[in-house]
Amino acid sequence: MTAPMAQELVLHDDELDEGCYRVRLLLSLLGLTARIVAVDVVPGGQQDSPGFRAISPAGVLPVLRIAGQDVCGAQAALLALAYGRAGWWPDDGASFAQVAHWLDFAAGPLRAAIAARRAALFGDGGDMAELCRAGVAALRIMEDHMARRRLDGATWFVGDAPGIVDVMLFPSFALSRDWVSHDRGAGHEFHPALRRWARAVRGLPGFVTMPGIPDYN
Repeated sequence: MTAPMAQELVLHDDELDEGCYRVRLLLSLLGLTARIVAVDVVPGGQQDSPGFRAISPAGVLPVLRIAGQDVCGAQAALLALAYGRAGWWPDDGASFAQVAHWLDFAAGPLRAAIAARRAALFGDGGDMAELCRAGVAALRIMEDHMARRRLDGATWFVGDAPGIVDVMLFPSFALSRDWVSHDRGAGHEFHPALRRWARAVRGLPGFVTMPGIPDYN
C-alpha cells in the first residue's frame, strides 16, 4: 500500500472551523504543505455560494484536493491523507476496527460538543443546555477511555503511536473551553486523562494550534 501520488494539495479552509483545523493539523504532522483557499463562513456565508457548492455540493468544509479528487469533510480528508502512510493508517484488522469505532464516535456523539462550541461562538441554533449536556457526556466517554488506556500504559487513543483518531478527537476537547462557561462539567479540570493526552498531542513534532486552543492543559 502506498500513499497518494504527489500532486499539489489544496485545502478550502475556514480558520475557526474545527474540522478544517483537523486537516491543517494532520498536514503539518505529516510535513505536508497545502495551498490554502480561505472560505468566509461567518459572517460571509461563502459555503453557500454557487462557486463553493460546485466543489462541495452540500456546502461542507473542509474540502481537500488530493490525488486529483475533491474530498469533502474532515473525516474523509484525514482518511485520504493517512492512506498508505506507515504509522497513520491501521496495519491490522483489530486496529482498523478501533479506528472506525472512534471516527464514527466523532461523527455521532461528539457532534454535540462541536455544535455547542459553534452555538457559543456564533449563536448558531440549538438548545444550548442540551448541547452542553450531550457534549459533556461525549467528553466523559473519551475521558473514561483514556483513563483505562493510561492504566494499560498507553498514551494514544488507538495503538502505540499517534494516529488519525487522535487528530480527529483532539480539537473537540481542546476547544471545549469555548463553551465551558455554559456547563461547569465541561471544564478541563474534570478530565485529567484527556489533559495528559492533550499534552502528548501538543508535544508531537509538527504540531500547530488554532485560535481558541490554550497553551496549557
